[in-house]
Amino acid sequence: MRRIPGRMFSNGASGIASMFTQQGKKGTNQDAMIVWENFCARSDTIFCGVFDGHGPFGHVVARRVRDSLPLKLSSHLEVEVGNICFKENNNLSKAGSMNSEESSSLNLEEKSGVSVDLKQKENHSDILMGFKRSFLKAFKVVDKELEVHPNIDCFFSGTTAVTLLKQGQDLVIGNVGDSRAIMGTRDQNDRLVAVQLTVDLKPNLPREAERIRRCKGRVFALRDEPKVARLWLPNNNAPGLSMARAFGDFCLKDFGLISVPEVSYRRITEKDEFIVLATDGVWDVLSNEQVVTIVASAPDRSNASRAIVNAAIRSWRIKHPTSKIDDCAVVCLFLNTEENVSSTKESCNGWSLNSTEAGKNTALDPSNPTSVERSTTIRSSRILQQHNINTS
Repeated sequence: MRRIPGRMFSNGASGIASMFTQQGKKGTNQDAMIVWENFCARSDTIFCGVFDGHGPFGHVVARRVRDSLPLKLSSHLEVEVGNICFKENNNLSKAGSMNSEESSSLNLEEKSGVSVDLKQKENHSDILMGFKRSFLKAFKVVDKELEVHPNIDCFFSGTTAVTLLKQGQDLVIGNVGDSRAIMGTRDQNDRLVAVQLTVDLKPNLPREAERIRRCKGRVFALRDEPKVARLWLPNNNAPGLSMARAFGDFCLKDFGLISVPEVSYRRITEKDEFIVLATDGVWDVLSNEQVVTIVASAPDRSNASRAIVNAAIRSWRIKHPTSKIDDCAVVCLFLNTEENVSSTKESCNGWSLNSTEAGKNTALDPSNPTSVERSTTIRSSRILQQHNINTS
């Protein structure tokens, strides 16, 4: 792709973000990442994402989604939100999560003792729905384009995507798969705590499993890795996908796998210090709390993402010396743009996975068990051969 000012794909840093990826021991690095400042030609808007490819051509799928998704999102935002959202200094009111799979209404919270004009409230709801529709449409279009792409085989290959759009103090996140977004924020005692912003969308989550079974897909774990629920075809023990939503993987799209993102909104406050997006090569061996501590302890912002990846690699070697280290990709977005961030570099304790009072998300369920000794998919060689996929 042509170079665009403010758009970064590779290891590096800017004044507000750092990003770093490193290949594991499983072959080609299938992770991809992006930081795009001045997104939608706005100085107060940034788009970030990490993408974890899987399958024979997962690296191609991940990079394709990295390249095309922000462009699709930008065009849909123009249509769905337009001038209402993209007026300078027109920030949203606080709101809850927008779950793309559920038809729950958007509830706007009012601060105690402050009256909110009904028309203004309706406008905010319209803006939030515009954000939601933009994410849903962009994800749908990208997946459809992958399905008919003449040069990318996505039948047994796909990618996760955890993406973030920040405009001013407003944060919208769209997520499919098991990559994750967390935030480092201050609690009421001014302790730096971890808040998980996304749910790892695994096949054994009740709502995901119900949809999969309704579509005749199967969910079960293998005997040698009982904690890793996988998604299987109805009549074949393939491909064994360890997530319930993904781009690509069209062998499973009729059997419960979807590319519909879970979309959530959060209002950023002065207590929020940074956001970390990372693929599961990090989360399989480091906790949310450990990652926040690493960022807080980094000598400077530009090294924060690299420090997380280095810590993950060390943890893989110590905890699982016989396992192949997974690819890792990390984006750190800093919310306080002042140069002096010494307040972040202090001891961190009193961790919490619940949202702080300011800027609530809907309740998350980060307790879904994972295993590091696993690949994302397990394929039947017979089925792969039917689709001309080399199994060697």
